[in-house]
Amino acid sequence: MSAPTSEARTVITFGTFDVFHVGHLRVIERAAALGDRLVVGVSADELNIRKKGREPVFSEGERMAIVAALKPVHAVFLEESLELKREYILEHGAHVLVMGDDWEGRFDEFRDICDVVYLPRTPAISTTALIEKISATG
Repeated sequence: MSAPTSEARTVITFGTFDVFHVGHLRVIERAAALGDRLVVGVSADELNIRKKGREPVFSEGERMAIVAALKPVHAVFLEESLELKREYILEHGAHVLVMGDDWEGRFDEFRDICDVVYLPRTPAISTTALIEKISATG
């Protein structure tokens, strides 16, 4: 008699992932460790402009290619709207939503369809600070 098959536990996370750095890598690795399959939503250029008031350094296509190339990532999709988070979670069959703790409490409304985990950010690493530093030295 074979053991019953269990559904793979899917984890979903979202981010801009601009000027990719070790903080991004660590959150992806920690998110992947919470399940069997990691799906990552990469913010569209237009969404990034709405969220942060600036265009990303790298295009959405380049950022998606970088994230897709990472070993822990099973699938990547374009996140076009913050208001579609519930639909993205359902569409990808996610069991766990992972976000950085700078979003603490903002996605608790999805606890009815999945677990919600907020991971601590890597200390002293910020994409915005990196961009400002690069701009200042340029």
